[in-house]
Amino acid sequence: MENLTLPVTERNIRGKKTRFLRREGVTPVHLFGHNLKSLALQSDTAQLQQIVAQAGTTRLISLKIETEKHPRSVFIREIQRSAYSGDLIHVDFYQILKTERMKAEIPIVLVGEAPAMNLRGRSLMHTLNTLSIECLPDKLPPQIEVDLSPLQEVGQVIYVKDITLNPDITVHTDPDQPVVKITKMVEEKVEEVAAEEVAEEAVEAKAKAEPEQQPGE
Repeated sequence: MENLTLPVTERNIRGKKTRFLRREGVTPVHLFGHNLKSLALQSDTAQLQQIVAQAGTTRLISLKIETEKHPRSVFIREIQRSAYSGDLIHVDFYQILKTERMKAEIPIVLVGEAPAMNLRGRSLMHTLNTLSIECLPDKLPPQIEVDLSPLQEVGQVIYVKDITLNPDITVHTDPDQPVVKITKMVEEKVEEVAAEEVAEEAVEAKAKAEPEQQPGE
């Protein structure tokens, strides 16, 4: 997986004056961490936007502070955007220790196709969107993919315990919690569609049975 790197510089401008930075294409950021004095930093907005889009809150980032030789390993902790334009206003980074296990909520992404969905009247229920896990920072996956190809019949379920992960990852979500399930469509909907089809057929049959009205009749 591509290593994400973001260069930043120390920031002397604080408070309301940071709006002048934004006008120049610079976004204020903060760095926090265990036993770490918070640092006021700033980043090129275009570069920061790219990192935010790629990393989200689950990918490790190498934060390169201009005055330091070695980058710091961080995660995005909080993203603030304008309620009107959606533009970045501020980003908080959290520095971690690579030797310290951490907990995170990782998004579940469905991949592949369920053969059961090739037949009419089937519904795919996605009931769990994230998985709570714990591991070392460099083992943290950006997302967890769940393959749908084993789902061939109605009633089949993929549970949390069916997801294969790195042995170094501890899952805290209930192993018996369903992630995705194949069900039948709601009976009322099926009956409603069938009733509509019958009604349409009856109208067509009646129209064919009625003799055409001749002019003047």
